[in-house]
Amino acid sequence: MLPEPECGLVISYSYLWRNEHGAGKIEGQKNRPCGIILVVENDDGSKKVTVAPLTHTPPQNLSVALEIPAKVKQHLGLDGERSWIILDDFNEFLWPGYDLRPIPGTAGKYDYGFLPPALFKQIATKIIELRRQGLSIVSRD
Repeated sequence: MLPEPECGLVISYSYLWRNEHGAGKIEGQKNRPCGIILVVENDDGSKKVTVAPLTHTPPQNLSVALEIPAKVKQHLGLDGERSWIILDDFNEFLWPGYDLRPIPGTAGKYDYGFLPPALFKQIATKIIELRRQGLSIVSRD
């Protein structure tokens, strides 16, 4: 069952990294949790969603990422490894898009749940700061 897209919702998505897109790839190499950071309703009622990826790989530049606290990962049902949400590399697509994926081992569930409001506020604040430096958004439509 597809959820309604909302800011802070963590979905399972086939994320296409900026460097993969730059190399000419059109499909993500791995399904991963991604946080919805923006939802815009278009005049026709469709919704454009912007997502940020979660990764186990420590970021080369800690100023463009936030570590996801272990307690939040547990709440979302994610593994116990350290993870970061990357805040300078985004995908945007019309909801639900082709790259939304069911979570393995679930009966067609596509979301892990919501980031806590305080963490989402930190994420939004950081993105606003980074926006001044320029952000990379890969359109998946």
